[in-house]
Order: sequence, then structure tokens, then C-alpha cells
Amino acid sequence: MEADWEFEVGPDTAGLAAPVIDACWPGFVDLRHNPERAWELAEAAQLPALAETLAKLNAPASPIWTAKCDYWPHIEAEEFDPDELDAPHGCADVALGCYIDLLPSGDQQWALPEMAESWCKRVCGFLRAVPLRYCRADLVIRRAFLTPKLISMGVTAYLTACGASPAEAKRTLQAALAIFADVLRSHSTIE
Repeated sequence: MEADWEFEVGPDTAGLAAPVIDACWPGFVDLRHNPERAWELAEAAQLPALAETLAKLNAPASPIWTAKCDYWPHIEAEEFDPDELDAPHGCADVALGCYIDLLPSGDQQWALPEMAESWCKRVCGFLRAVPLRYCRADLVIRRAFLTPKLISMGVTAYLTACGASPAEAKRTLQAALAIFADVLRSHSTIE
């Protein structure tokens, strides 16, 4: 599985502030105490594997929790590069994807960007070892508002998959989400 990470914590090239993760947004559904509520989310109706992933990532033993997600049932051809998805010609006619905002669980925090960087590098190493083609995970380190006054670091995980048909692309994204959740739960302790 292709995987990479990057920082997005400063102003962008137009001088605007970089996106942040907001755990206090008005539509927030706290899955930490009721992970089964993941199936109530609108995105879960379109992609049940996303609900399964959210439930795993918000389970009591998980080292992280989620603040927000979205699902894109169609990504335009000019918005992705088949080579970055390890997809040969003819196998990337359709692409789709999702994102999940990730934050450390409990009293753990990525107080410094270097802490989030170390975590992302470790996660990417485990994901790259998985023999799954036609998909990738991009981890973007961002500032995160855990409460209106508590600012830390968070990670937005973008997962993208492609295929020769919508059904193939969706199967690959579902497989990538399952692998992603297992890697995060099993191999990504917060340090």
C-alpha cells in the first residue's frame, strides 16, 4: 500500500491559514463512548467500511480517536495520479476516497510537530509493508483544536483508491480502510 505524510501547519501560498482539525465543530458526534454510533453517520450509509474503521479507531483500547470524516464517491481524473496509487494503465478509470481526522486518545497529545511526524513515519512504514495496490494513504499533520482553548497537533488521513470500475475501486478502498484501522490499533502507540 502506498503511504506518505506531510506537514500543513503554516499559511498556504496565498497567505491564508492552513486547515485545522476542529474537535469542537457543531456536527461532532463523539464516538469514543459509543463507537457503534459510527453506523448512524451519513458517510457510513455510502461506505460501510468507513463506519467499521471509525468504530475500531474510537474503541476504548484505541490509541487514537476521530473528530471528523467524509467520503468522496467520485474523484475526477485530474485530481489523482494513478502512478501514486500503484495502478497500471487501464486500472485507474475510477477513483474514490475519504478522509478521517485523527487525534491521540486519553491524556496523550502530539504537543510538538516532531511527535506527530514520528508517529506518521511509523504508520507509513507499516502501511507500505502491506501488499495492496491501487490505493494510498496520505497523512497530513495539522494544528488541532481539542477544546476551544486547547490546541495540539492532529493528523488528517486521506485514503484514495482506484479501479477499472466503481465496484473495484470501492472494494479496494474498503480493504485499505480495514488495513489502516488494524495498523493504527496494533502498531501506532502515541509517544
